[in-house]
Amino acid sequence: MPAFVPVTAITRRHLIFPLSLVLFEFASYIAHDMIQPGMLLVTNEFGVGPEWVSASLTAYLAGGIVLQWLLGPLSDKLGRRPVMLAGVAFFTLACVGTHWVGSVGQFILMRFLQGTSLCFIGAVGYAAIQEAFNEALSVKMMALMANVALLAPLAGPLAGAAFLSVGEWRTMFWLFGAVSAVALVGLWRTMPETAGDRSTSVSVKSLGKGYLSLVRDRQVMSGSLAIGLVSIPCLGWVALSPVILIHDEHLSRMTYALLQLPVFVAMIIGNLTLGRLSGRVPIEQPLKLAAWPILIGLAVATLASALNAHSYLWLTAGLSLYGFGTGLVNAGLYRLTLFSSSSGKGSVAAMLGMVSILVFTLGIEAVKSAYFSGGSFWFSLVNLACGLLWFWLVKAFLRERNRRIALAQ
Repeated sequence: MPAFVPVTAITRRHLIFPLSLVLFEFASYIAHDMIQPGMLLVTNEFGVGPEWVSASLTAYLAGGIVLQWLLGPLSDKLGRRPVMLAGVAFFTLACVGTHWVGSVGQFILMRFLQGTSLCFIGAVGYAAIQEAFNEALSVKMMALMANVALLAPLAGPLAGAAFLSVGEWRTMFWLFGAVSAVALVGLWRTMPETAGDRSTSVSVKSLGKGYLSLVRDRQVMSGSLAIGLVSIPCLGWVALSPVILIHDEHLSRMTYALLQLPVFVAMIIGNLTLGRLSGRVPIEQPLKLAAWPILIGLAVATLASALNAHSYLWLTAGLSLYGFGTGLVNAGLYRLTLFSSSSGKGSVAAMLGMVSILVFTLGIEAVKSAYFSGGSFWFSLVNLACGLLWFWLVKAFLRERNRRIALAQ
């Protein structure tokens, strides 16, 4: 197919495509965040302990790994559009099917199936956005999309707590499916085809060779690992804050939901700041600026937890400062990582997604084990370690990027 020319000016039709994509992303995230206030109801109904609360997010993220390796190259071959539409339809059906689960095992299985939506968002949807728009617009677009997606963890706990006061947790999944169905209609009507090369091989041998090349690429791997690590404190908070605040601190579901606001509002402010900076400063500059709030915020949370294991307000404050820094990071780092290799962007996006989601999954299990072993201090200490490792990887990423630019000149 002829090469797609990236958009340099936004029209209404151009805008509906990313809005539909982010609506699907919002549906896939709120399917976790809105149920979080009711997860203790789920575990009580099925007669299991509170340790199963975080298993829901772990299963969801594990589902986000299983198809990444195939969907990226498959969309390079068949095109982004048909693969993306199939993924949205599958997620819609998985949400509706959750209404009839009869055990915690079945619930976790459905969460796993819903989690495959991450494969389509990361390996197909984000790659299409980067190809559809030029650098300045794509970074700005991804930052604005992240703000809409952040409404899920921001509004989800509040909406979930309110919903559970009048309805059952099973009914929520019909709502998630309905939102996803609206996104499907929008994508079907407006998503452009930015890729598609029938000569691309998706044989096991060809895929293995391609992914081995990406594994050996320092920039791809350091960028992918960094994107995963910088998100662990946020995901750990999403997964464990019901246990920390409701189960252990004996706060109400509504108070728990309100304490999510400062963390995710700070991330939204960070994303808005990135959108303002995009096109005005070099794309690497926000990465350097973000290191300060990320590391200081995680250090504050760790120090507060060391002084008082029940200082959940200071823990929230530290994570909020960290959240602002994280908002400055991800869109630019994703763009830099995706275009650091000459391989097909679907394959690079798939590798980026697999590595980052694997890090998410392992990281959530690490912070879960830390919290149940040593309380909020160990929880915060693991988060700080992730922040420090992210800082080291970003420095290595930028150093390798500068080396390659110097060699090309």
